[in-house]
Amino acid sequence: MKNKFGRLIYYEEYVHINGINQYLFHTGTKYDNPVMLFLHGGPGFAESTLSHVFQEKWEEIFTVVHWDQRGAGKTLTRNPDKCPAIDLMLEDLFVIVQYLKKKYNKEKIIVLGHSWGTVLGSMFIKKHPEEVAYYIGVGQVISMFENERLGYEKVRELALQANDMKSLRKLESLGDYPGNNHGINFKKKSEKLRKIQGKYNLAVNWNFSTIIGLIKSPIFKLSDIYALIKMDKVNEEIIEFWSKFDIRLESIEYKVPIYYILGKNDWQTPYVIAEEYFKEINAPHKKLYLIPNAGHFTMLDQSNLFFSSLLEINNEEKN
Repeated sequence: MKNKFGRLIYYEEYVHINGINQYLFHTGTKYDNPVMLFLHGGPGFAESTLSHVFQEKWEEIFTVVHWDQRGAGKTLTRNPDKCPAIDLMLEDLFVIVQYLKKKYNKEKIIVLGHSWGTVLGSMFIKKHPEEVAYYIGVGQVISMFENERLGYEKVRELALQANDMKSLRKLESLGDYPGNNHGINFKKKSEKLRKIQGKYNLAVNWNFSTIIGLIKSPIFKLSDIYALIKMDKVNEEIIEFWSKFDIRLESIEYKVPIYYILGKNDWQTPYVIAEEYFKEINAPHKKLYLIPNAGHFTMLDQSNLFFSSLLEINNEEKN
């Protein structure tokens, strides 16, 4: 594994957590920087292999730790028969936070969640606020069904404006969307919508440069492809939970500072839903950043503007 930028902190490890070895990837420039734990999306889509594309500047102000969750990435390839459940994943997360606090001699850890990671992160900070310095939600999930309903309406509106009959027929074939499906059927249906949304840059579009970025990662292995192929099968129970998730059913009271960084072109987890919810929450401190010309992979689409937001958050929290 080549340390391209000559980082002081730059290594992979497997840590034994709740019965299995789980993968962590550490990067940073100073041991006294605050520690940020990155919770990836999916469920089951480890973003550690893409981190080199977007987080070089982050490492100047944070020690960034990527965790391939149970049922994802390199943790999945080590444990192909270990299917995750939400309570177990929250227990895993608690143990990892304790491990990082001890390893880096920190009282608290920053939690950054992306997409599905915002579900896990939001639940964790409610359950264990004493462990968390502050929380950053990127592509924040509020309600999965509301996300899909609004995302469908937006792409249909654009297809009508463009007189795009081919896309309109595909949307029509989805029937009553999102309907009453849950779990894997919900996810399969949503993936059909993603392809249409991708055409209008409303959702993640797996273009050539993103795939090349994945393959060129210093930590990429062919087995990571296996993990991507297997992730839905292994995560069926988590996908069932994720498809029904609605954060609005929980209390709006938070005991840690809350920051949202949202892409203004994100209609996969529509920013307008997160924006409305954010107005309602109570927290010791809160701030929302809306990044123009950025979609669901906000940190990839506008990496400089995203870093500017992180820098401002870091300075606010230091003061």
